[in-house]
Amino acid sequence: MAHIPDGVLSLPVLIGGGVVAAMGLGLALRAIDDRSIPRIAILAGVFFAASLVSVPMGPSSVHLLLAGLMGLMLGPGIFPAVLVALVLQAVLFGFGGLTTLGINTVNIALPGYVAAFALGPAVRATKSPWRAGILAAIGAASATFATGALVALSLWYSSLDFVPVAKVLLVTYFPLALAEAAITATVIAFLVRVEPKALHPRLVRPEL
Repeated sequence: MAHIPDGVLSLPVLIGGGVVAAMGLGLALRAIDDRSIPRIAILAGVFFAASLVSVPMGPSSVHLLLAGLMGLMLGPGIFPAVLVALVLQAVLFGFGGLTTLGINTVNIALPGYVAAFALGPAVRATKSPWRAGILAAIGAASATFATGALVALSLWYSSLDFVPVAKVLLVTYFPLALAEAAITATVIAFLVRVEPKALHPRLVRPEL
């Protein structure tokens, strides 16, 4: 579960997550323009709905993250998209926590942004839907595993008592990574065929 609730993490982890999340938001807000807002809002809504559906996996549960897909389509805009969705989930459904908004945002958004930063240029440069889908799948799977690792590290740095739980969580992210890779590959391959411009985040102003 990527949505860590209140009362679990230590204060240093919460503060560190809040600082990194603020840096990501600052990066996005510096570059965001009016044309970017509808796309961010739509993908935030998709993430909001998809991540509410949890599938039991042993002693834990997993849900879709779509971080790889959002990273490719939003660039740094993934940070406000994830944050807004997490705020609404916490307030409306008690899903996750308010004090953990920063670290939860980082755990989900940062891997998606990094994966898209590394593989996005290659995905956008190719005209082959098949090749774009494979690259997107690799990015989505990598982002999912990275989220699992960050969640595990958040628990581990908070208390050594959480180490067994962290190990179990890491295992549950393997099937999730496969699902994320399949979904992201399908969507990206489709967009390359019908609307390749959708893979170019409109978040960079000329002066930047």
